[in-house]
Amino acid sequence: MKRIFILNGHPAERSLSRTLVEAYADAARKAGHEVRLTHLHDLAFDADFGRGNFEQPKPLEPALEQLLQDLSWSEHFMMSTPMWWGGLPAKLKGLFDRALLPGRAFDTRKKSLLGLPLPMLTGRSARVVITSDTPGWFMRLAYKNALIWQLRRQILEFVGLKPTKLTHLGPASEAKPEQVQRWVKQMQGLGAQAA
Repeated sequence: MKRIFILNGHPAERSLSRTLVEAYADAARKAGHEVRLTHLHDLAFDADFGRGNFEQPKPLEPALEQLLQDLSWSEHFMMSTPMWWGGLPAKLKGLFDRALLPGRAFDTRKKSLLGLPLPMLTGRSARVVITSDTPGWFMRLAYKNALIWQLRRQILEFVGLKPTKLTHLGPASEAKPEQVQRWVKQMQGLGAQAA
């Protein structure tokens, strides 16, 4: 059994992402995993890194401190997010900008053989579910999977979460109820396995 931290990365109160993470969480709990679930919509913090810098960052709000505690507690991280304009919703990107700081998520004093800061959140796996209206083949050919690359390599694996597996679901905006039900069943299967 695993400790799983789940983040609904959609900024709205109700969304497909919420439906997906709640299905994953329910199945994980039923399978005996310990689960903590957070909705981006409920977090109060300033998403703007502003004129802060790594030497003098803004103090973290309680919501961001709790998020870091939940991430540190976890053995597996699961997140669902929509793709908007080829990237992450602004509030979700702001969460990463503000919370994943040196000394908390990576160590700039210690370097890898490539000269990169060493990750501090190692020993955790991750699953990211991206919803979009862009077909998978178009994301690969036209967009070179840029969002997938950013999430996997430049954010999660950079701080130590690996392997990071990704699931792309779409088209999502006007998905028919039977399609949503198939996705929910898929999430239930992943949740039960903590995959």
